[in-house]
Amino acid sequence: MQPTDTHNERMANMTFASVYPMYVTKVERKGRTKEELHQVITWLTGFDDSKIQEFISNKVTFEAFFAQANLHPNAPLIKGLICGYRIEEIENLLTRQVRYLDKLVDELAAGRKMEKILRA
Repeated sequence: MQPTDTHNERMANMTFASVYPMYVTKVERKGRTKEELHQVITWLTGFDDSKIQEFISNKVTFEAFFAQANLHPNAPLIKGLICGYRIEEIENLLTRQVRYLDKLVDELAAGRKMEKILRA
């Protein structure tokens, strides 16, 4: 199953700031920390805590967020289902990148060991 063009456009225009609080709530509800969430985001994108906060404050879209990211070379090792889509089969690069982040957050919330999440 492939996301539609409308879905891809919606993902591009969604702001990181609108999703970030949900990420924090999800991981903290499962006993993980905001610091661990930032570790995962940093691993995937190369952004430090201050850059993450800047994106939140400026309400940057996912399109701009990932345009500035330096994706980890092991990011393509992130596979599996997220929101009904098989990540490795998503053709739209931006949508795949957003789903990489979603998958890492899910793995963190599920209690997976950090070295497994970070594909070490």
